Amino acid sequence: MKLPSFRIDGQRALVTGASRGIGLAAASALAQSGAQVLITARTEADLKVAAQQIQEVAAGASVRYAVLDVTDRQAVDALLQSEETFDILVNNAGTNRPRDIREVTNEDIDDLIDLNLKSMVYLCRAFARQPRNPGVGGSIINISSQMGLVGSPKRTLYCATKHGMEGFTKALAWDLGPEKIRVNTICPTFVETDMTRQMFEDPSFKTFVLSKIALGELAQVQDIMGAVVFLASPASRMTTGSALMVDGGWTAA
Repeated sequence: MKLPSFRIDGQRALVTGASRGIGLAAASALAQSGAQVLITARTEADLKVAAQQIQEVAAGASVRYAVLDVTDRQAVDALLQSEETFDILVNNAGTNRPRDIREVTNEDIDDLIDLNLKSMVYLCRAFARQPRNPGVGGSIINISSQMGLVGSPKRTLYCATKHGMEGFTKALAWDLGPEKIRVNTICPTFVETDMTRQMFEDPSFKTFVLSKIALGELAQVQDIMGAVVFLASPASRMTTGSALMVDGGWTAA
């Protein structure tokens, strides 16, 4: 039996929140695997740097960028209507504001639901509406979290949005299954990024986190790259409606 291909040569991929961190790593992984990649974020200067970084490690890669506020549904629709049909969508844009429920503001509620949940729905809808030839299929990869399956202190809003993403993904897998479009999540543990690094300046918090990870260390953005390529490639042909855990064993306890 021949090993299924992990290559995605010539496929068109859209990655949101791709100017840094997990999104940049996902876009780089797809470009190195042969995809033509469009990266989006809110800041053009950051996107220019990200595109250059991808091209440095993926010589000859096709990498473009577009400034996009993913919470603006009209802008999302306009972008996908103006582009050729994408084969791969990575919904990575998101944020977190860890707070006790008594300290959560109305702005926190709106911002996290808008960015973490509603924007994903807008993008999946626009992706699904793009014209496709029968049987061609595609792959939607929603970047979720281990917090999409468990709870944790000061993460009521974040858990709500990521649990919502998990349920949405399972249902969307049924909506799009007849078109051979696979829909899955990747659920990382805490990944060392610019956004999380300041959290670990608190020694007690870092000790708590490491005590919950069976492998005893924080994840790096490179640890997400293989999962992205697998779910984007023909190797995951029969994987849909699933959550791929990259959590170091957090949810195994």
